[in-house]
Amino acid sequence: MQRRKFIKYALIAAASPLLYNNSVAKTLNKEKKLPRTIPDPSSWSDTEMNIAWIGHSTVLINLYGNIILTDPVMFERIGLYFWGLTFGPSRYSAPAIEFEEIPRPDLILLSHAHLDHMDFQTLKAFTEKYPGQINCITAFNTSDVISELEWKSLREIDWGESASFNNINIKAVEVQHFGWRFPWEKDRSRGYYSDGRSYNAYYLECNGASLFFGGDTAYTSKFLEQDIKNIDVAIMPIGAYYPWRRSHCTPDEALIMAAKHLQAKVFIPIHCATFKQGLEPNDEPLQWLSESSPAYNITVGLNRIGETYTLR
Repeated sequence: MQRRKFIKYALIAAASPLLYNNSVAKTLNKEKKLPRTIPDPSSWSDTEMNIAWIGHSTVLINLYGNIILTDPVMFERIGLYFWGLTFGPSRYSAPAIEFEEIPRPDLILLSHAHLDHMDFQTLKAFTEKYPGQINCITAFNTSDVISELEWKSLREIDWGESASFNNINIKAVEVQHFGWRFPWEKDRSRGYYSDGRSYNAYYLECNGASLFFGGDTAYTSKFLEQDIKNIDVAIMPIGAYYPWRRSHCTPDEALIMAAKHLQAKVFIPIHCATFKQGLEPNDEPLQWLSESSPAYNITVGLNRIGETYTLR
């Protein structure tokens, strides 16, 4: 109920044109772009795995020559998209690289239909720039949100189902979250299993290496139940846990799931340092992760937006 009110009032407030003053937005963008680490995808090799944190849950991945983008959110705001604009909360940190600098994705992975994960403005921009050239995989009963866009392919995969893409095996994994894009929609977390919106993590295997994209989740033992382990890299959400603990995990909980449940070697943080979604201080999730991670048998591969982790 608290989260529903948060989304409702954020969208109502953001709908006022007074909040979308172009000169203010440009000033904010200019300020945000100053202190950033910038990935260099042109230096990546087809013989390695590269993972660059672009911001929030957007991760640019080179998986042995396959360019994958997760939950892309590349513009100033998330929220309702109409009249060519997005009305909603503004980001407080800029993307590590601009939309124009992102190489053409071979595959976009979408974890669920929430406004901060399935951003219509960003997905529309990619499909207009590369019409009919991008494949997209999303969760069960969510493709309708973006079906009008010009994809090369658009496919839903459900928990436990697998898909093959080039030489990549992709499996959809159940998480502890919820799926409605708007509060009145059917959602699996409310018991609508057969026709409610769903929510995925993804397990990827390629060239003997494994990658786990956690999407969005609260602490859960579901990964143990699905027997996924010995992961090379786990990309896990660590923000918006206060007061949303029923839907999001703390950094310690994410570390437990990655290090103990998934037995991952490397931890990549996401879902923080971009939008004000929880009541915790903006810098708390990454600081907490830094302080807690030495207690776990896992390496933190990235410490800030824009850094790149490479597995050779």
